[in-house]
Amino acid sequence: MSIRRLFVANRGEIAVRVVRAAQALGITAVQAHSDADGDMLAVRLADEAICIGPAQAAKSYLNVEALITAAKEAECDAVHPGYGFLSENADFAEAVEQAGMIFVGPSAETIRRMGNKAAARAAAQEAGVPVVPGSKGVIETAEAAVAAAREIGYPVMIKASAGGGGRGIRIADSEEELRKLAPQARAEAQAAFGDGALYLERALKTPRHIEVQILGDGQRAVHCYERECSLQRRRQKVWEEAPAACLTSEVREELCRSAVALAESVAYRGAGTLEYLYDEGTGEFFFIEMNTRIQVEHPVTEMVTGIDLVAEMIKVAGGEPLSMAQEDIQLDGHAIEVRVNAEDPSNNFMPFPGVIGKLKIPEIAGLRFDTLLYEGYVIPPFYDSLLGKLIVHGMDRKDALAALTKALQQISIGDVKTTLPLHKALAADPAVQAGQFHTQFLEPWLENRTLTADLEV
Repeated sequence: MSIRRLFVANRGEIAVRVVRAAQALGITAVQAHSDADGDMLAVRLADEAICIGPAQAAKSYLNVEALITAAKEAECDAVHPGYGFLSENADFAEAVEQAGMIFVGPSAETIRRMGNKAAARAAAQEAGVPVVPGSKGVIETAEAAVAAAREIGYPVMIKASAGGGGRGIRIADSEEELRKLAPQARAEAQAAFGDGALYLERALKTPRHIEVQILGDGQRAVHCYERECSLQRRRQKVWEEAPAACLTSEVREELCRSAVALAESVAYRGAGTLEYLYDEGTGEFFFIEMNTRIQVEHPVTEMVTGIDLVAEMIKVAGGEPLSMAQEDIQLDGHAIEVRVNAEDPSNNFMPFPGVIGKLKIPEIAGLRFDTLLYEGYVIPPFYDSLLGKLIVHGMDRKDALAALTKALQQISIGDVKTTLPLHKALAADPAVQAGQFHTQFLEPWLENRTLTADLEV
C-alpha cells in the first residue's frame, strides 16, 4: 500500500474510528486538533498529533490552508476527511491532491457532481435510477421556483443544492408559502454552505428513508446492502437500522442494483451512500442524493456484513482494487444504532457540554460503542453534540431490539445529560417495536411525550 502516514482531518468519534482503522492497517495516524481538542481521545490514541488552529471550526477544521500545511509538515501522504466539516468539499479534495497527497475519498470532480443535489439527480436519471419529480436544475429566482412548482405539483420540498444534514429545507403547500419560504431556505443554505442555490422536488408526506452503502475503486462498485434512517428529528437522524425491515427481497435487490449502477456510472472511488425515499404503499423508491463520504451510521452496515468500510476506503485510496466481489457480501442478522448526544431531551434538546463523570459501557455480546468519551473528558461547547453511537447486533430485528433495550438499561454516562432517555422511550414504543414508522413519525411522537433527562452520577 502506498499510504504510510495518514492525516486525520476531523475530530470526535469519527477521528477515533479512522485512527484505529489506520493503525490496524499498519499506517501511522497523525491527528489534527484545534486548541480546544488537545486532550480528545483521538489525540491520545494517534501516533502523532498536530494543532491546526483556534477552537472555532472556521479557523481550524474548516481551514483548508491550515490543514494542508499541517499535513505536509507532518510528512503525510494521505488525508482522511471523516464526515462533516470538509469531507464533501471538492476544493479541499483538490487542494490535497495538488499538494501531492492522496484524498481518502472520491475525486474532486465526483464530489462536485454528486455532492450537488441537482447534478446528482441528473446523473441518476442518466443511469436509469428513479428520482422524485423535481426541478430540472438549480432555481435562481422566485419566479423560476413558482414555475417549477406548477409542473411538479404541491406540496414541494425546497432544498439546498449544496450540502446536507437537513439544512436549507422547507416544505411549501402553496405558491404563497413557496414565495415566503424560498428566500429563507436560500439564506440558510448560503450561511451553512456558502452556496444559496436551491432546487425543488415533490414532497412525499410519509416516506421511509432508505440508503444504500456502496464501495468503489473507480472502476467497479459493490453494494453493502441498505440501512433505514426514518427516525429523524429536524431532519437529523437519531436511530438507524440495517437491513431495512420494510423492504421485500425483490425491492431490496432492485434498490441496491440501482445504487451500484449509479456509482459505476460516475466512476466512484471510496465509500459512499446513496439516499432514497421509499413509498411503502406503492413499493416505489426514488433517489434523492448521494453522500460522497463515510456516513455517521456506517457501523450498522459493518455489523451485518462484517466489512470494515473505513479500512476498505483507505486501501482503495492507496491504489488497491476492491477486495471483494458482490457475491462475497452477505447479510447476517440485524443491527441498530442510536446516536448519543450531549443534549437535554427534557429541555428541547439543548446542548449540554460538561465534564464526563463515571463511564459504564455494558459488556453485551454483539454490542459496539463508537465514542470519543473517557472519564474526565471535558466536552467542548464549540462543536457537534454527538458523544458516541451505541450499536447492537442480533439474529433478527426482534433480537436486536432486545439487545438494545438491555444495553440502554446498563449504559451510564456520568454527570452530563444525554439523549439516552429518548432511545429508551423509542425502544419501548409499540410502533417502533413493530417497525411502523416513517420520516414524519418522530416529531409528533415527541410532542406527546415528556422525556426526563438522565443525569447519571
